[in-house]
Amino acid sequence: MASLRDPAAIREVEAAASLASRLADAAREVIQGYFRRSYAVEDKADESPVTIADREAEAAMRRLIGQTFPHHGIIGEEYGVERADAEYIWVLDPIDGTKSFICGVPLFGTLIALLHQGSSVLGVIDQPISRERWLGVAGGPSTLNGVPIRTRACSSISAATLFATAPEMFKGPDKATWERLVGAVKLQRYGADCYAYGLLASGFCDVIVEADLKPYDYCAQIPIIAGAGGIVTDWQGNPAGLGGDGRILAAGDLALHAEMLRLINQS
Repeated sequence: MASLRDPAAIREVEAAASLASRLADAAREVIQGYFRRSYAVEDKADESPVTIADREAEAAMRRLIGQTFPHHGIIGEEYGVERADAEYIWVLDPIDGTKSFICGVPLFGTLIALLHQGSSVLGVIDQPISRERWLGVAGGPSTLNGVPIRTRACSSISAATLFATAPEMFKGPDKATWERLVGAVKLQRYGADCYAYGLLASGFCDVIVEADLKPYDYCAQIPIIAGAGGIVTDWQGNPAGLGGDGRILAAGDLALHAEMLRLINQS
């Protein structure tokens, strides 16, 4: 993850962090109003569900960004790309975990990231129902509701708790890789979406492996986990970013991350 050294960039990101809190508040207000209520659920072209809450929450965040930083770009799950060549780009997922949301399960969250020259320098995970908010800014400690957090030590795969959004996301050659990982860890869990990354940053699980993600599914988590002592990369150990293949490895312990990479790429 990039570190901030340029004074102008530092000032810009500090101002953006203040806005990010307002963005999360705006999305939270929308989402709380629809949670466990009756509304239509539509299927997008990729067969993933979307609701009025997803769309209204992203629209509210886009309005605030446009009012505050009209020169910034935006990549959002529901309304696409604006100013893709901007120096600063916001990456938004209004409800990461829409399937949980429509089932009334409070294991979803709003993801807000700011990229500077392609690298994630600010991230927010907001859970609107439990009112938990994780914040990470490049170069500083990550927090949960303002309190600093740390990942936990776990250098042994055999002692690790592993999360993934769903086992069915691993297809073709990835399925064999996933089965190899499941056989090596102590415990595996599913279905927490972005909430699992908050748990990892807070020291309650050890590693997350994903496939077939989009940038708005993981960009926010990168500075949060880094600022808590962990790391997020692709399956080859390269920095995760806009141009990745959707395969993500996040770990709270750097030694565990290295071991997971070796197991993932075992021939």
